Amino acid sequence: MGRVLLIEPAVGLYAFAMFMIYPLLQQYVYRRLWFELSGTTYPSESLSHCSNNHSYITIHQAVQKETSIFLLKSELCFLIPSLISTLLLVSYSDHSGRKVAIVPPLVGDALFALCYVLISRFSFSLSYLLAASFLSGLMGGPTTLIGGCFAYVADLCGEDPEGQKTVRMARLDMILGVLTGLASLCTGFYIKAAGFTWPFLTAFFLHLINLFYVLVVLKESLVLPNPGLSLSGPSAAKAPRLRQSHALTTRLQGVYLLFAASKRRRNVVLLLMLAAFAFFRVALQGGMSIFILYELNTPLCWSEVLVGYGSALSSAIYLVSFAGVALLSRCLPDAYIILLGLTSVAAGLIMAAFAKSTLLMFLVRLPLLLSIMPTPVLRSMMSKIVSGSEQGAMFACVAFVEMLSIGVSFTMFSSIYAATLSWFSGFSFLLAAGLTLIPAILICVTLCLRLDVYEESIILTEERMENTEIFELPP
Repeated sequence: MGRVLLIEPAVGLYAFAMFMIYPLLQQYVYRRLWFELSGTTYPSESLSHCSNNHSYITIHQAVQKETSIFLLKSELCFLIPSLISTLLLVSYSDHSGRKVAIVPPLVGDALFALCYVLISRFSFSLSYLLAASFLSGLMGGPTTLIGGCFAYVADLCGEDPEGQKTVRMARLDMILGVLTGLASLCTGFYIKAAGFTWPFLTAFFLHLINLFYVLVVLKESLVLPNPGLSLSGPSAAKAPRLRQSHALTTRLQGVYLLFAASKRRRNVVLLLMLAAFAFFRVALQGGMSIFILYELNTPLCWSEVLVGYGSALSSAIYLVSFAGVALLSRCLPDAYIILLGLTSVAAGLIMAAFAKSTLLMFLVRLPLLLSIMPTPVLRSMMSKIVSGSEQGAMFACVAFVEMLSIGVSFTMFSSIYAATLSWFSGFSFLLAAGLTLIPAILICVTLCLRLDVYEESIILTEERMENTEIFELPP
């Protein structure tokens, strides 16, 4: 079933629905805790909760800390089951098709949004949100879906020219960013006009529409074998169950064999790339995850509309990063594009640490314009040095590392932000900027040791041709 080989609409719709919920989540929890701790509703005026009155300052700091701690608990409830689900679903998609890694996260996030609808409508306890986070993680979450989508693109690229895969993956990242910014912009006005329940309900219906597109419209990128051709008779009834069980065991082993059955040189390249990817995601996600709390804090005291403007402006980061990858990949090696992106991350986060006015906080997005470039380039570099049958296993590793990095960064930076809030709220940004040195060093190591990914891809192609000749039957 399915007629269209176009994954971009699914990614864009998912990004829009997901990032309608993400700013909603933080602001909803913030306002609920404000009510619980102060006994008063959240002030409608953007600056009234930032009064110089001592009691308001005390309440404000208490709400900031409690919100940070609650979001940390929610992230941990999501992280633990999602680590297992990510490895399982994305690697298993090598056998059963990429939709195996795309459909469950959509179902999980639809149920997650529905839980928020009920909690915001009937003012249930915030503890139920932790159960919703666990359920969403059990179904895979965003990294599983994104990992499946990137594997889908890798299937379609096949033996395309060298820069094609990098550009197409950068395009997916751009779609994620642009729709994310648009959703955040709409959310600010939506909250102001209709409260929290209707935006959560809208996100729920968007996930349902996306689920319909993936199941009915989207065509599978892998050509799956027909199980009815290999067996017949009474044993055919038991064959599907045995085959699925064997495939599951094989694909779980596939992640291990990705490293165990390959040459040492390729393993070194992959491990360095995965480590660089992990530390980059910790630095970027750790710094960006506290942007909204930082903007709600004194002296900025942004309203929900300003928060939406800021998030929407961040979509320019994805557009410029995509343009940067598309142009720079024609004249620069991948490693230098990554180093340029890391410099952009460090510069933007250092500027954010000292942003004390609304104008300066908006201008923070300028040095961050190239900060997304390392993500698609690193994915593309790793994809180029594994075979087509290993794409799912490789992207399962990337998705696992990404989810682990996001969990570690959120846990670490939420705790650090709560601890340093009283003396320097921008410390977390400086720490995140400092962490960009680690992936930069790892990339420099690949350059110094001449561990070139392009050469590895050529070696892989030659090995494929040799294997084809060996196993080719004589006429």
